[in-house]
Amino acid sequence: MLEGLRSIRGVLKSLRIYYGDRGHRDGLERLYRRFVRKGDLVFDIGAHVGDRVGVFRRIGARVVAVEPQPALVAMLRLIYGRDRAVAIEPSAVGRAEGFVDLLINRDNPTVSTASRAFVAAADGAKGWEGQRWNDRIRVPMSTLDALIARHGAPAFAKIDVEGFEAEALAGLGRALPALSFEFTTIQRDVALAALDRCIALGYARFAASLGETHVFAHERWLSAEEMRCWLAGLPHDANSGDVYAAMSTAPSILEGEGRRGE
Repeated sequence: MLEGLRSIRGVLKSLRIYYGDRGHRDGLERLYRRFVRKGDLVFDIGAHVGDRVGVFRRIGARVVAVEPQPALVAMLRLIYGRDRAVAIEPSAVGRAEGFVDLLINRDNPTVSTASRAFVAAADGAKGWEGQRWNDRIRVPMSTLDALIARHGAPAFAKIDVEGFEAEALAGLGRALPALSFEFTTIQRDVALAALDRCIALGYARFAASLGETHVFAHERWLSAEEMRCWLAGLPHDANSGDVYAAMSTAPSILEGEGRRGE
């Protein structure tokens, strides 16, 4: 019963953080409108409590929300279950279909993870004090390619899976118009592996945002090598952010133009 109460408290904390700040929502919408337009399909990999789902729906996109944590899947179904433009996939995403052990942080479910290396990297790291992964459950695992086979290819995929980003990208066999993946300074190796996978898929232009700023840290697109150097040079206190990858034919998103000239 105590563990159940901790899970409820953790979910409520996430709802308050991610839905209670209008500036957070508006910043996300401005950012994602550079990649997504009305009618597009978007994958939200690591949907958590669905704040990004809500932003994508306000833009007018259809959304596949992928989330392995049962408590968060229940919340997604409560919020979006009647929206026919939202498909909820209760699974993790990795390099192959099957099952994976998910390490649950009941007090802070946003950092639950399928990566033991992520938990090890957080242990004793500055800024990660007090984080505890106190439960483990077996969950189904899909791949980006399998999701594409079921739902179609998205115009954009947001990947935020707490140290499992490179594994998720390993299950993608072809480039999408654009995608983002989260990085942390406690696992730069994962960020660089994800970057390498993007390069192998043919992505040529990169940008990044820090933390929850929803603002690009650069005034122009970076090459793969420039992005590699930027990630390597970040101070530890930068903590986390998102890398955005786009094909070379994408419009000048950093200059404020919408995707496809919008």
